[in-house]
Amino acid sequence: MPPRSAPTERQRRLGAELRRLRVAAGMTTERAAELLGVPRTNVPNMESGRSGISAERVRTLASNYDCTDQALVEALAAMAAGRDKGWWEGYRGQLRDGFNDIAEMEWHATRLRIALTVHLPGLLQTEDHARAVFEAVIPRLSPDDVGIRVAHRLERQQVLDRPNPPELDVILHEAALRMEFGGPAVARRQLEHLVRVSERDTVALRVIPFKAGGFPGAGQSVVYAEAAVPRLDTVELDSTHGPEFIDSEAQLEKYRAQLDAARAVALPPDASRTFVQALADDL
Repeated sequence: MPPRSAPTERQRRLGAELRRLRVAAGMTTERAAELLGVPRTNVPNMESGRSGISAERVRTLASNYDCTDQALVEALAAMAAGRDKGWWEGYRGQLRDGFNDIAEMEWHATRLRIALTVHLPGLLQTEDHARAVFEAVIPRLSPDDVGIRVAHRLERQQVLDRPNPPELDVILHEAALRMEFGGPAVARRQLEHLVRVSERDTVALRVIPFKAGGFPGAGQSVVYAEAAVPRLDTVELDSTHGPEFIDSEAQLEKYRAQLDAARAVALPPDASRTFVQALADDL
């Protein structure tokens, strides 16, 4: 099978973790290839995510790399074994790869910590709100392209309804709640939707009011996806050029601290729910 031309972010991450283990063990790609009985070029392709690898081979490499973190090994093996195509693959070729990388990240997360200051999380947007957001981008999208993006965003939300959904811990600044995308009627329905979703056992919504003042990371939109083991956590940052994925331990630690600081100045869930409902009632 020829190498993949465009590996997903999850495939790249699996390969990068295998490379980290190999380098830490001081083993060459030639020796790793011998252990698997494959040509030497297969190993760099595996480590870049351009070639697949079985769960059995992940365990073989980890054992020979002297990795004693069994939880990590099993998590990597699960990543290798989970090669069934998700619903997002139906959008391959219709949207930039970053859209599907976000959907795949959310699907495999055990917990999602989100902090936004201007926008609302895609997982909590109504159809009308999402449409208004995509109609405001530059360059302007055609009605068909807007429709595809809205459909993809709404399908992402099924992760919240599946068995054993990831915990969702959302921190929203008051500014995001007051952005009237689509006008007052759309904004009101969106806020009421936030209130309803926040009543779920797996969802915690916290609001930072204007009067709370400054806090670390106030200018960033952050999604922190927790994995089966902390080493495989991922941070996703939005930009006009597409999502950026970060997984170095130093950066993960920084964003954990940033989210903790934002949570410390936010209202608790019950007070936040009341706050959002009051904003909706004023529209």
